[in-house]
Amino acid sequence: MPFDLSSVLFYVRVGIALLGAFIAALWLALTIWTFRDMRSRSRDPLAQVMAALVVAVLNIPGFIIYLILRPSQTIAQSYEQSLEEEALLQQIEERLVCPGCSRATKAEWRICPHCQTALKKVCKQCGALLELNWNVCASCGTTAPGKEGKMEVEEEQ
Repeated sequence: MPFDLSSVLFYVRVGIALLGAFIAALWLALTIWTFRDMRSRSRDPLAQVMAALVVAVLNIPGFIIYLILRPSQTIAQSYEQSLEEEALLQQIEERLVCPGCSRATKAEWRICPHCQTALKKVCKQCGALLELNWNVCASCGTTAPGKEGKMEVEEEQ
């Protein structure tokens, strides 16, 4: 089998061409991926383009710089996290506590079992529980206990 230098050079050129094509494809793929990733992490078009340009110009080192500096969460993840936080805050706000001892209470309790603070009052007409600051019963419209004098004066005027 004779050693042919021209056939070896041909295979070397084909190998170099394939390696160059791979590097070009990798460069293009990294640039496109960076643009898409930044688009999912920021609404700022300038930041999206600049991130892609850093990777396009600097290639692998630019991609490493992008990975270090990119926002840690996507827009969807940030939105999801804010919804979770809002839901937790709403649960905390809806949690009923006694104004006297700050212990947890239940909506159907009239008096705190720990410190005997009045939590609700009872409608004299229908027996529904009323908030302490209500002037009338939400169920039947009857004047709330303790507000009769004020309502009568308003009606007379």
